[in-house]
Amino acid sequence: MTQIFALHSAYGLATAAAAIDDGLIGGDEERVLVPFHSARIPEISRGIVADPALRSLRARFDRVEDLDELLGAVHPSSWRPRDADLPVLGRLLVRAWRLDPRDVELFVQSPQVAPARTLMSLFPGARITIVGDGLMTYAPMRVALPHTVAARIVQVVHADVVPGVVPLAGAPYAAAVPVPPASFGAVLNETAGDEALPEGDGATVLVLGQYLAALGLITEAEEVAMQVEMIDRAAAWSPERIVFKPHPSAPPRFAEALRTRAAAHGAGFAEYRGRLAAELLAERLDARAVVAGFSTALPTVRALHGREIGSAGVETVLARLTPFENSNRIPATIVDALTRTDARWADAVALQQLVDAVGYAMQPEIAAHLRPRAEALLEGLDEAERDRYFAPARLAALRLPGAPAPTPVQRALRPAGGVGRMEELKLTALGVRRRAGRAWKAIRGR
Repeated sequence: MTQIFALHSAYGLATAAAAIDDGLIGGDEERVLVPFHSARIPEISRGIVADPALRSLRARFDRVEDLDELLGAVHPSSWRPRDADLPVLGRLLVRAWRLDPRDVELFVQSPQVAPARTLMSLFPGARITIVGDGLMTYAPMRVALPHTVAARIVQVVHADVVPGVVPLAGAPYAAAVPVPPASFGAVLNETAGDEALPEGDGATVLVLGQYLAALGLITEAEEVAMQVEMIDRAAAWSPERIVFKPHPSAPPRFAEALRTRAAAHGAGFAEYRGRLAAELLAERLDARAVVAGFSTALPTVRALHGREIGSAGVETVLARLTPFENSNRIPATIVDALTRTDARWADAVALQQLVDAVGYAMQPEIAAHLRPRAEALLEGLDEAERDRYFAPARLAALRLPGAPAPTPVQRALRPAGGVGRMEELKLTALGVRRRAGRAWKAIRGR
């Protein structure tokens, strides 16, 4: 048996390495790492195949077959060959990677899109495992995969950073295989290296930037305001200094407004632009708390190290995410729920029901099995709580509890039996006219 791991992120690689260490994904099989870039411009970023911090993680695999090198100028996300070419490409890969096509198992990230989706088609007999990539794993699949692919997805291996909550990716048939936080944390620690930390000491709160303006969710001015709010949230823990880790793509000018805000709270301010992962940085700084938007790092540091977490601006993000099925909705929902001061969703059972309900509203066909849970939750929510996580228009479209009453025009246009009301009236009128015509002919003896 050969296990092929098609991975693109350090988080996914760490998840796979921790699962291997714990014996969760096989024993003595040959393991082949097939790394690839997911960045829009691979030339200006460092992938998992070249990052020196990930050297020990790559050592878990018997060999590495660089997919970027194989594809050449073709971006991995654009690798979508024609169906007619798949058999030939499959045979070529078998020869190039020295595989037995009858004895292959696939481990993939982001199965809905290329190159994972292409690889799943190239090996039509392989069992498939989804490797989680942070909070995105808790969202339902974005697209319905062909039955020939979906039936082969047997499990979802994920870092258990939201203990007690089961991911929706691969549900309802794929088994969830959680990687214990301690095991995942141990693997992350291997990537720490000897990165220099910001100078200074004392009680520290770490603030993480996300640069949501680049996603078109908010303007740059709103982004600055949101990060200033993060400084205000950080001040609740009475830090002596605030360390800000900006998003790598964020403009440097963002930091000045935050420095001024920190000074207003009587706290020192330092900026960290190193390569250390936020989870490791929080531990190295011995941070009292970590504050961000809806970063995966928040529940991770909470699960791994018991750090307190806070968020800012997530309610605005939830309101602006479009379309409703945007995969960022579940990460934002989880972070918002975990950082609320009223702890309404702190219990894993309650949080699971919220995730299930939002997941159903996002993908009502793929997650159809979750409709009863969504209805049960919505029946008990007040209007403010319901509107926080569910768009009224979405509730109306799915005829879920709490949907606004339809207007006369909406009632007229609402489908019934697969046909719109207006179309139904037109067909009824046409039938009446035809029957009247036949009756008139009968009367006239024609």
